[in-house]
Amino acid sequence: MAKTTKKETVNKKNEPKTETLKSWRPNKQQRFVLGCLLVLFSIALLVAFISFYVNGQWQTDQSAVTQLSDRTEVVENWLGKFGAFLSDLIVYKGFGIASFVLVRLFFLTGLFLALEMSTKRLKSIWFWDLFAIIIVSVLFGFFATSAPELGGTIGYELNLFLQDYIGKTGTLLALLFGLIIYLIFKIKLSPEKIQSYFDSTKKEFKSELGSLKPQAESAYNLEEFATEEDPEVDNIHLKSDVTQFEINKEALKPTINHSSEIDLNPVAKPVQMDIKPATVAPQVHTEEFVIEKAEEEDIIEENLASRLVADFGLFDPTLDLSNYKFPTIDLLKEYSTGGITINQEELEENKNKIVDTLRNYKIEIAQIKATVGPSVTLYEIVPEAGIRISKIKSLEDDIALSLSALGIRIIAPIPGKGTIGIEVPNKNPTMVSMKSVIGSAKFQEAEMELPIALGKTISNETFVVDLAKMPHLLMAGATGQGKSVGLNAVLTSLLYKKHPAEVKFVLVDPKKVELTLFNKIERHYLAKLPDTEDAIITDNAKVVNTLNSLCVEMDNRYSLLKDAMVRNIKEYNDKFKARKLNPEAGHRFLPYIILVVDEFADLIMTAGKEVEIPIARLAQLARAIGIHLIIATQRPSVNVITGLIKANFPARIAFRVTSKIDSRTILDTQGADQLIGRGDLLYTNGNDVVRVQCAFIDTPEVEKITDFIGSQKAYATAYLLPEFVGEETGINLDMDISDRDTLFREAAEIIVNAQQGSASLLQRKLKLGYNRAGRLIDQLEAAGIVGPFEGSKARSVNISDLSALDQFFNNEQK
Repeated sequence: MAKTTKKETVNKKNEPKTETLKSWRPNKQQRFVLGCLLVLFSIALLVAFISFYVNGQWQTDQSAVTQLSDRTEVVENWLGKFGAFLSDLIVYKGFGIASFVLVRLFFLTGLFLALEMSTKRLKSIWFWDLFAIIIVSVLFGFFATSAPELGGTIGYELNLFLQDYIGKTGTLLALLFGLIIYLIFKIKLSPEKIQSYFDSTKKEFKSELGSLKPQAESAYNLEEFATEEDPEVDNIHLKSDVTQFEINKEALKPTINHSSEIDLNPVAKPVQMDIKPATVAPQVHTEEFVIEKAEEEDIIEENLASRLVADFGLFDPTLDLSNYKFPTIDLLKEYSTGGITINQEELEENKNKIVDTLRNYKIEIAQIKATVGPSVTLYEIVPEAGIRISKIKSLEDDIALSLSALGIRIIAPIPGKGTIGIEVPNKNPTMVSMKSVIGSAKFQEAEMELPIALGKTISNETFVVDLAKMPHLLMAGATGQGKSVGLNAVLTSLLYKKHPAEVKFVLVDPKKVELTLFNKIERHYLAKLPDTEDAIITDNAKVVNTLNSLCVEMDNRYSLLKDAMVRNIKEYNDKFKARKLNPEAGHRFLPYIILVVDEFADLIMTAGKEVEIPIARLAQLARAIGIHLIIATQRPSVNVITGLIKANFPARIAFRVTSKIDSRTILDTQGADQLIGRGDLLYTNGNDVVRVQCAFIDTPEVEKITDFIGSQKAYATAYLLPEFVGEETGINLDMDISDRDTLFREAAEIIVNAQQGSASLLQRKLKLGYNRAGRLIDQLEAAGIVGPFEGSKARSVNISDLSALDQFFNNEQK
């Protein structure tokens, strides 16, 4: 034990150094200085490289590179010996003329760092520029073998290497393929763009040709052709039967300006034809008719959203708190070091007692298997053929008596298996620490929207569920059985997995002591109403406004989903990240909102329907827009967990309760009354019931986590919910005493005697109609004798007896 402690101490000493090195990130000033350094370095490289090629300095300075330590050695590079060394190393021994791309890379990297621009696009620039450097270097090494300074040593050697294996032709084809890859993925060259380029060129050529055709036709004048004479062929005349002369205009060239240039016979001498005016069709003057075809608009293949994503990347909601660090696992305490301890003697003893008890009732077992969990061991038995399951189920108390154990639970049969399960508590249960659950691979690698690590099952597997799929959670159990610890486990799981920009909590704590530690993360994770001091609601009077505000937020979010034409918050946020939604139109990134109520029964007692109705409305509608409810109560009675609540909370957690009735109220089945307490729970989501040992997290651990988060940079305020403006619930009554009904005092005496304020009572006692009795009740409310309307309940009476009523009237007369 001493050695183990020493090893653990050594490891703890080494861990902070490693984490400090891994988690170091430059701050704003360091990024600016580093960016400026890279920009200046790129300028120095540019000067050195240009000087390297000017006047053949690469030849004159090459011998001086090896003599850098000699101060008398003179170099011609504009950056001195350092420039000559860099040029020789990067250009001559490196990539040749392609090294100028490195100047661009260092310059852009410096700008990105100095101006605090997103570095996501910088990765793509580095990849494609390095790709271009290699391709250009090898190209010059291939074509310019006599000039090694153009391709560099790397380009020359890579060229030789490729030629040794695939020859010159193969090397050339490989280079062409590399160029094609660069053109397609970097310059976005595509067959459609090439085709559109040729189409536009073809249209321009056709338009130019169309403008030249009228000029060619005007140059061909039939009258000139018919009247001009040639003295060498004056004896040739056209016959009288020639009445028409057809000319193929398509054979004419646009350059013909005179009829004497026409060659009708390519062998003989050109013959001038004399056409008589009588045979020539009269020239009809027609107006010029020009048809213009409207040019088609260019089709943009990339829409605005994809262009914005290409330029700036996807929208990052965590950018405001980009340096936020998630809580480390070492903030949690490890309670169990050796894992589950298997007591072989205890297992054998329990197995024998179970077999003997069943044999006493003539139930034979064909097979039995034990699965050891943290707090409970599951014995799976396979009875012999012909044994009725109900007979084994009825022996629950007998088996518990023989084992002398608390909380024997029989599962007959186990869903999905052909066995019967008997859950027996361990004599020495193992505590499940929150650290072992959070650090498990099942939780860390969970691809869920809102992962929650509740604890470990009987088979010692970490039990992880998704709150977004539940979509709401009801937790109930007797006092002191682990509900508050369970709530802390739920909140801790989300704090370890979700960024402050992705989830917000609305915490309601009527006890005023359970959730107060989370005040430290108010500006990171909590949501509240405007103009309120504390984000954690401890006053029941403010709960109604908060719930109604959440209903307003729900309606607003549904309007945004409707405008974005999506169905749920995940699709909406994905569309917003892809920059397809305009923030100027009111769109914004929507974080998940989780309402946590630590004691629901207290709210029902004080507010009743005013709380139940908005909670039921949120439970029915809010799942699609990312508002989820977690409600805990220690009084699982039907007037607290009503049918309306149960219908909208399919996911339920039951800690230990005192009666089977309470178990049925929570889970619609018994079993919660057989739990052993201390975090032992049953979880159901409308199908199977799973037994889980809830992970334990103590108050100091929660305090460490909230201190770690609260010490970091936060938002300016907590997430503000929309302000709720309630409607007038009361009636604006006339307070003028002279307008009161003549039966006002008599009605007040009846109400005070009965201590029940209702219009039906006045109708019976005073033999009045409903309208007059209702007016009397309104006047009594305005006077302060009875309380406001409370639904189906009778109004409360604020005056205890008739003597107090007489004193009330005497004070009014004064």
